[in-house]
Amino acid sequence: MRFAAVFPGQGSQTIGMLDDLAKNHREIEHTFQEGSDIIRKDLWKLITEESSRSSLNQTDNTQPVMLAACVAVWRVWLSCGGCLPIGMAGHSLGEYAALVASGSLSFDDAMLLVFERAKLMQLSVPKGKGGMTAIIGLQSDDVIQICNSVEDKNHGVVEIANFNSLNQIVISGNSNTVDIAASICIDEGAIRAIKLPVSVPSHCSLMEDIAENFHDILAKIELYKGNLPILHNVDASSHDSKESVRVVLSEQLYKPVRWVETILNFKNLHKVDTVIEFGPGKVLFNLNRGINNKDIKNLYICNQSSLEKSLKLCV
Repeated sequence: MRFAAVFPGQGSQTIGMLDDLAKNHREIEHTFQEGSDIIRKDLWKLITEESSRSSLNQTDNTQPVMLAACVAVWRVWLSCGGCLPIGMAGHSLGEYAALVASGSLSFDDAMLLVFERAKLMQLSVPKGKGGMTAIIGLQSDDVIQICNSVEDKNHGVVEIANFNSLNQIVISGNSNTVDIAASICIDEGAIRAIKLPVSVPSHCSLMEDIAENFHDILAKIELYKGNLPILHNVDASSHDSKESVRVVLSEQLYKPVRWVETILNFKNLHKVDTVIEFGPGKVLFNLNRGINNKDIKNLYICNQSSLEKSLKLCV
């Protein structure tokens, strides 16, 4: 199997996620405890107690939780003898899990980074003033045109945040402006417009002001020569120099996630035959099926049965 490992970001979090794997593999709770100790926040409680449901969707909670979850699943894979991929990528926040899994960034530093990143993002836009919506069934060029038109008329921000699949585009910006653009997308033929469970508008110009501050934080973090190449969100390419990695991680805050290009580059340039998603849910699994159209096998690992299925193909 010649595979690429991919890691999901915000939007995949749920109460009870990974509970099946946690029953069978101690790496799950151990990783959450390690992350909790680093930032002094009970990450396991956030995903196991029903009373934490609303708190879980707050960016400053979601980001460290998702990093811990993705790294935990990756550690389970390795502990079970899972083979190594030929490359990695992470969707938005998931890029930090990819950095950890590749050996480019320590888990401790990654946890501190995403926690600081989340706090910057949470403070950049007042609560309730920003939002993100997935547009299903409309071409990207049409969505871009609608966003440009709405911005001109309403003087608010609405931009493409994620090129997720050939059938799904995510828009991001000021809440009212995003809602207007989403409504027009439906009028123009979109099948659905789905508001995402996030508390800040990621990957749009509303985040640009904090990018310089975040780059300063990144400058104090040690990066390493990783064991595996990572295709980064902003350009679907790998970067060798440490400063170049810091730049693309900073730019990722306000530039769109080019997920379609990332998966196509894995297929066309790196000749992968399989993509495996490591983390809760199967958001990327579903997106990837809408990109490669069965040209390559798509798998996910979020519970014991999906882990066993993927391990059987590890040859």
